Amino acid sequence: MRKSRWLAGWKDSATKPVIYHCISRVVDRRFVFEERECEAFRMHMRMYENFSGCRVLSYCVMSNHFHLLLEVPRMADGGLSDEELLRRLGGLYSEVVVAGVAAELAEARKLSIGEIDGAADARVAAIHARFTYRMHDLSEFMKGLLIRFTRWFNRVHSRSGTLWEERFKSVIVESGVAARTMAAYIDFGDGAVIGSKEFVNEAFARARERFSAKRKDGARAMRGSGSGAKGLLWSARDLRVRV
Repeated sequence: MRKSRWLAGWKDSATKPVIYHCISRVVDRRFVFEERECEAFRMHMRMYENFSGCRVLSYCVMSNHFHLLLEVPRMADGGLSDEELLRRLGGLYSEVVVAGVAAELAEARKLSIGEIDGAADARVAAIHARFTYRMHDLSEFMKGLLIRFTRWFNRVHSRSGTLWEERFKSVIVESGVAARTMAAYIDFGDGAVIGSKEFVNEAFARARERFSAKRKDGARAMRGSGSGAKGLLWSARDLRVRV
């Protein structure tokens, strides 16, 4: 049984940013990322970034895996305007698709004139919902990126099937020092939290059910791969000794 992904408890906060360090590996650890593949990956990553409203703060594509430092802001109150939705769609879809959605919205807005039961507004909301559920969401960003790159890779290399070893791993990262030093600490495992002592303890309190009743607090001094940041950064779990 798969564990549910550990998301920041403040993911819907209007003021506190949510940053994740995401890692995904190629199946069987195959070396597939050469120059052409890296360029295609960057293209798909930027396309999905423009569409989703998430922000890639840093990334590194290795021969058989990649790292992303991804900021996932909350959706603005009231959602997106029609203009903003169409702009975002343009980052991922063809002009034909965007024009079709624009025509749907224009027709729905036209029908709303004079209506008092809100049916037209519901139609507009349904059009938006077809796309916005994939925006401002960690799992949807990674799912979309991995699927689109896999389709490109399989087409170019005349193959089929999955390209990725397992579900991507994610680490909740505090903004500031922790985010700036994240690139030095990789392969932590799924569901970790890294940042100041207060930050880690806050995340621990919000996800108390994930830990044994004997455990009193969340922050652990950095060890293993992260021992160089001991006293500056803390972790909810001990880091691996070997990177």
